[in-house]
Amino acid sequence: MRFANSQFSYLFFLVIFIILLFIGEDMRRKKLLEGFADKNLIPLLVVSLDIRKRILKRILILFCFLFLVLTIMRPQWGFKWQSIKRIGLDIIFAVDVSKSMLAEDIKPNRLQRTKLALSELVKKLKGERIGIVAFAGESFLHCPLTIDYDGFLLTLNALDTNTIPKGGTSISKAILKSIESLKSRFKQSKVIVLITDGEDHEGDYIKVAELAKREGIKIFCIGVGTPEGELIPLREEGKKAFLKDKEGAVVKTRLNELVLQKIALTTDGAYIRATNNDFGLELIYREKINKLAKRELESKMFKQYDEHFQIPLALAFLFLTLECFVKERRKD
Repeated sequence: MRFANSQFSYLFFLVIFIILLFIGEDMRRKKLLEGFADKNLIPLLVVSLDIRKRILKRILILFCFLFLVLTIMRPQWGFKWQSIKRIGLDIIFAVDVSKSMLAEDIKPNRLQRTKLALSELVKKLKGERIGIVAFAGESFLHCPLTIDYDGFLLTLNALDTNTIPKGGTSISKAILKSIESLKSRFKQSKVIVLITDGEDHEGDYIKVAELAKREGIKIFCIGVGTPEGELIPLREEGKKAFLKDKEGAVVKTRLNELVLQKIALTTDGAYIRATNNDFGLELIYREKINKLAKRELESKMFKQYDEHFQIPLALAFLFLTLECFVKERRKD
């Protein structure tokens, strides 16, 4: 036998509390009687009270409470094996963590807004395996594919512009690392969500996008930033400054939508530009990704225990009913 809610076993300590209440009630009644009449007359005043029946009533109340606690703890014995299947998609979120993601044309900044949007989306997921590839000049599998959404959020919150030491932005390396992370014998139900400002400083992104298509992977792109561009703020000795190039000129980062549109088009995916009002991640998931063909991601057997809380519940009701029929007063 096992208890599904064994954490409620502490309620058994309340039995001691109830016993103390009964003792306190007897002491209070005795004190009231002693204040009302002489001690020698008290036995005559309580002659109609059947002490044994009072004790019986209290025992019945205690048993009722004990079996109610057992009901709450949900006793289980006997089981049958059941198979549970998880149906969904494999999704890698490739997140740009280069310095340009510190630009504040999307509030509070591009990277923080990305993390907020991902956190909100994860709350709505049910069956998908999800992971994170962080990229700048290099790419790194920051979170392998998992159904542990709490663990995913922990790694997501740890993302910052120091996650990848090498500067710059290589979208092609991000896609290659994402393809590698999605490797399986299945050529379906695999998705890359590329979240970046689209500034690609190296690599052939079209070539790797075609590779993704051959692997059955669709790439959906979220463009973060504005075409007009924004300066990249930095903190230097506690003061706000702006990123400068080698010549000392401030760097302005602009959203390159053309790159992201070409990648999405190559893989039959979709592109959307993030705005302050709507990041677009939930929209692209609801309208595009969630409608893709899903497959069985895992299947496992687990024990389904038989519930028997009805037995202690019935006994608790029985003892409560019996207690109602026990009268403390003696019959004339």
